[in-house]
Amino acid sequence: MENTIEGERFFSVELKSKTHLRNVTLTNGSTESALIEGTLGELVNASFAEGIILEVVGKKGTFRINLSQQEIKNQTAKMGGE
Repeated sequence: MENTIEGERFFSVELKSKTHLRNVTLTNGSTESALIEGTLGELVNASFAEGIILEVVGKKGTFRINLSQQEIKNQTAKMGGE
């Protein structure tokens, strides 16, 4: 996730087993969408790694996205001001 483009969000989902994966849909037709669904299991930890990556760790897997704590605070403040 090091080579990020300004304003874009990158994510990864790492599951400990394929059995925790519920659905993956990639279409080659007219729709340009993708759907990835699964379960991380019971929450073990949620923290910011390296200050810029939100990491949600469950018993069955880990979700990571480049989103800083400050960005979350900024968005929350915007929503509160509307």
